[in-house]
Amino acid sequence: MKLGIDIMGGDYAPLIPLQGTIMALEHLPSDVKLVLYGKEEPIQSFLKDYASVKERIEIVPTTEVIEMTDSPATAFNQKPNSSIVVGFKHLKSGEIQGFASAGSTGAMMVGAMHVIKAIEGIMRPCIGSTIPRPDGSNALIADVGLNPDCKPDVLFQYAIIASKYAQFVLGINNPRVALLNIGSEPEKGNLLAKATYEMMSGTDQFNFIGNIEGYDIFKNKADVIITDGFVGNVILKMSEGFYWLLKKRNMIDEYFDKFNFENYGGTPILGINKTVIIGHGASTAKAIMNMILHTHKVIKAQLVEKLKEAF
Repeated sequence: MKLGIDIMGGDYAPLIPLQGTIMALEHLPSDVKLVLYGKEEPIQSFLKDYASVKERIEIVPTTEVIEMTDSPATAFNQKPNSSIVVGFKHLKSGEIQGFASAGSTGAMMVGAMHVIKAIEGIMRPCIGSTIPRPDGSNALIADVGLNPDCKPDVLFQYAIIASKYAQFVLGINNPRVALLNIGSEPEKGNLLAKATYEMMSGTDQFNFIGNIEGYDIFKNKADVIITDGFVGNVILKMSEGFYWLLKKRNMIDEYFDKFNFENYGGTPILGINKTVIIGHGASTAKAIMNMILHTHKVIKAQLVEKLKEAF
């Protein structure tokens, strides 16, 4: 298996992605190789001190970088030899099985949607994020920012997609799927929530348990929580904000430490034809390591193949 890593992606590239790459190799099976996309000189210079792992690393030299400040679509077209663009070309051709980057989220989305594209039958892919629960388990919330405006049939598909992720990546058998709403009753909510509830009710395509409210998110009431990207992103950012607030006040708590994005590394784009993981721009070496490990886990779970079968 070959995993592609954008070495030029992130606020602290290329050093931090290179450090995270070496850390990831310590946890990956010996048959996994990492393909590094980026400027050759700093990569070669860094790897001089790691001769023992050189057999598990391939370098694809690139000369351009898509910056965070670049227009994603324009840069994707005007910088064909950038690490992100070349990485997506190799992903599409099958030279690598997954691609991960902490670089420009917009450029990663352009590559995912226009190079890799959505699985046939899926109207709109989504982004899912794990939600730690006090009992040590994780739930999944989707969408968390890809599509701020959704229709009921799109949310219905999100439930199928996220349910498969929960089953095959998180290891939850028959995951409980809930719709996020302002009340548990079927008649509660806005027009989108009401129409989606009616569509989900009685389905045999996933284990729908009804509505849950905001205070239920961190309880063990549902394994998959479905909402539109606008609401999901607000919840995700607010959760990160509470973690930051507790840390700033020097309040140490084992549970709240699980909200540190470093522990998850990246977020998968769910519903496209290949495995793509997007990391945080401010990723540390630990976050890069976990982003790479997450990429490997999603590929091993054969999530893309499972979604193709479902649709």
